[in-house]
Order: sequence, then C-alpha cells, then structure tokens
Amino acid sequence: MAMRPVLAASALAVALSLGACQDAGFSAAGSARAREPIPPKTVALMATKTMSPRDPILIRAFKKESEMEVWKRGADGQYALLKTFPICRWSGQLGPKVREGDRQAPEGFYPIAMGQMNPNSSYYLSFDTGYPNAFDRANGRTGSYLMVHGTCSSAGCFAMTDEAIAEIYAIAREAFAGGQRAFQFQSYPFRMTAQNLAKFRNDPNIGFWRNLKEGSDYFETLHEEPRVGVCGTRYVFGGQDAAAGACSPKVDPLVVAKREKDEVEVAELVAKGAAATRLVYQDGGQHPFFRESSPSTQLFAEQAQPRPNMGIVSRPEALAAAPEEIAIEPKVKPTLLAKIDPKHEKGRHAKPTALAFAAPATSPAPIPTREAAAAAPAAPITVASADGDPAAYRKLLGNLFGGAPAAPPASSAALPAADTAPVAAISPAAPLPKKTTAHLHPAPSAHSAAGAKVDGVNPAAAKKAEGKPAEAKPAPRTGDAKTGDAKPAETGKRTEGPNRNRVAAAQPAN
Repeated sequence: MAMRPVLAASALAVALSLGACQDAGFSAAGSARAREPIPPKTVALMATKTMSPRDPILIRAFKKESEMEVWKRGADGQYALLKTFPICRWSGQLGPKVREGDRQAPEGFYPIAMGQMNPNSSYYLSFDTGYPNAFDRANGRTGSYLMVHGTCSSAGCFAMTDEAIAEIYAIAREAFAGGQRAFQFQSYPFRMTAQNLAKFRNDPNIGFWRNLKEGSDYFETLHEEPRVGVCGTRYVFGGQDAAAGACSPKVDPLVVAKREKDEVEVAELVAKGAAATRLVYQDGGQHPFFRESSPSTQLFAEQAQPRPNMGIVSRPEALAAAPEEIAIEPKVKPTLLAKIDPKHEKGRHAKPTALAFAAPATSPAPIPTREAAAAAPAAPITVASADGDPAAYRKLLGNLFGGAPAAPPASSAALPAADTAPVAAISPAAPLPKKTTAHLHPAPSAHSAAGAKVDGVNPAAAKKAEGKPAEAKPAPRTGDAKTGDAKPAETGKRTEGPNRNRVAAAQPAN
C-alpha cells in the first residue's frame, strides 16, 4: 500500500515529462507567482479604456509578427484591445501543428479553462492551449502539452518571458474570478490582411488559413467572440445559431462585406504583380523587441523593463538567421473571376467571387483530411466555445487555483433534427457529452467547378471517347498526418537557481 502514492507520483511526472515544452517541474515559488497582482500600470490602462480587471478576456497570437494580444470585453458586450505583448520565442514554421515531434506551434481556436492554468510550471507560469482540439483530431493531428509559458525557450510552444506570462496569467486569473468559465485563444500564422493573403496565396496551407480567416473576420468586424465548431474537417463560425448546432450558421452582413472587400483587394494586389512567396524559418522566430540592436518601441512601452529577462533561450543560432523568402509560382497563370449576378446562378453549387483569393485556376490546396472523414457526411462537432469547457490540467492535477470547480455550463439549445450528432469533446483527454455549441459550415464545394464539362472539346476526340468508360481517379490527398512518432527524450529542462540566463541544450522537437 505504501508504494501506491509513490507510483502515482511517478506516473504523473512521466506524463508531464512528455509535454512539448517539457513543463515537468514543480517550483516551490509557483503558488506565490500565481498570486501576483496585475501590474498597476496595466490596471490604470484598463481604467482609461473603461475596463474592469474581472471583465472577460480573449487572446490572439500571430506567429509571423511574433505578437500576442489580450482583449477585454466591455459593458456593451464587445471586446476591445487591452495590450499587445511581444512573443520572445516560437518554433517551427508558419502553418499548423500536424504531428508529435514537428516542433510546430498550433494554429486554430482553443478554449482555455481555469484548470489549464499551471501555477507550478517549470517555465515560471503557463497555460495549456488544449491542443489537439476536435478539429485537430478530425484531421488526424497529434501532439500534447502545447503551452503559452515564460522564459524564451520553445519546442512547439509560445514563450513570452517570465514577466510577460506573469502579467497575462494575472489578467486571466482575475477574469476567471469574475465568472468567466473559459477564454478563447486564437492562434494565427499571421494577421489576416489582404496583403498577407496575396503574399501567401500559393502556400500549401492556404486552404486552412482561409478557414481561419472566417473566424478572424467575425471577431474583427463584430468584436464578439465567435462560436466555433467543426463540420467534417473544417471550422465553422457564427453566433447563436452556430451555438445551437447549425453547420451552416447565418453570416452577419457586416462580416460578408468585409470578406468581399478583402477579396477584391487581394485581386487588385495580384493584378498589380504582388509576388506569391513562402517564408522558411530555420526554427521559428521572435519579436525584434528582444534583439539587442532593436530599441524599445511605443507599442510595448508598458513593459516593466526595457529589455526583459529572457531566461533560457532555445536554439539562438536559428534565431540569428532571418527567414528565407521563397517565390512560389502557380502551375497555371492566375485568373481573376468576374462576379456573376446571383439570379443567373440558380442551381449551381458555388458562386464565383471577385477573385477566389486570386488563386490559380486549379483548385487550392484543401485542409488536410482523412479518408474516413471524407467518406462520411459532415457532422456538427463542438470544438472551441469558451464557456464551461473541461480542462486538461484539471483532470491531471486538479483545481490549481484552490477554489471550487467552475460551475457547469447552462444547457444549450437543442440541435436541429437535421444536424443532430454526437458532440466531440473540447478537451483532448475526455469527451464532453452535454456540450453542444458552435458548429461549422460543410466544406464548400470548391472542386465542383474543376469537374465540370469543358466547352470546345475536339468533336473527333469526343466521339472516340464515347465507347470508353470514364476512369475514376482518386481524389488527391493532401496533408494527411502521420501518427506514431516517438516522443522526444527529455533534455534542456529548466532549473531554478542563479544560472537561469543560460542557453539551453538542443531541445527535442515536438
């Protein structure tokens, strides 16, 4: 009997050691760090923006710009930007995390519940993003323990420095104390501007990024948290109808107008000769704020020090090199499509837009799918509503704030009969059978045009082909995730002590 507690503790340590950023240690100072108040300057900043420390929050991260935004919801129900933090280190490339060991930081929409906050992190303080969510699992993606944490070391995480994560942690703690069950964490490869969409229009991930832009457009236009779900292998975004389980939620006219405006702007940029490129990093990047040659900027003037203590720095040789910009030429010349009057489009699946993001005439690369998912009809799945979701750390470590568990969410409206389906769990660890929020549009039939009959076929060739049955060609598969990679050995673990500001040993990929 005496061995059971020892074995349980050992199992817990092993489970944590498999985390992407090796967040396995427990600091004796952890509880004190987690109770630090929000800095007075930030509280004063809230007051100038008519915000309260206990108002709900929402966080957005952008890899290419290496910035993380903290937003707060006001009395009018809309979110406003509170503060932007520079990201000290992220690893991998632009693009989603696909498999264990690829060193990719995740991209997508993730709910962060109180139990995902870790006051005993070996990286000062942290919260778990909850990767993989239902969308990631539907696309066969693997990995675990992808964090936002302190110091400046990343193996698939967002490293913010100790000072920055302490402030973000305190802001989140007060929002939970104010009654917020979970806040939404939105992670993007870059800001979803027309300039970036034109620049990365031929990237293999463009189909996935367009899907993320639907959620970004909703938030940036309405300043409301989008309800998020999955239909098939795509995200879907919307308001109350999406929360009720619709796979085709109504899109607000203001959001539609923004999307159309961006599409026209992308088309104009391409027409003017904007090059299609891809950025290739040696291993991720960091904000220029942390480079010795870069002065402090007004954007981060509220930081406690002009140059925060970065702690451990992973792979400094990779950070020293700027990303390489590679031109990506389309296989065929890009074609801009004229907008067609809807009254002439009856009976057709898709309506040509002003540009189709100025993509080549061939179909864009789809979001990675699995063969089994493609064969089955799309079913609505809960993925990232930020209300009342279970937490990975709560299951593993219990309630780390010491208070009572968060109240269970109010029951959601019943799903429409046509869309009723089992609800997938938000948490990677356990299913949530009663949660029925935000669901997605079915994947658009963008490929229907590719299979249409082409006018002007040589009559002789057509006659010759009449007697031959058409060959069924298998649909191309892109981005299928391979699982089963061996998990990395534990190296470069952070320790507490006087030698914190050191260069970490080569970290294992995640």
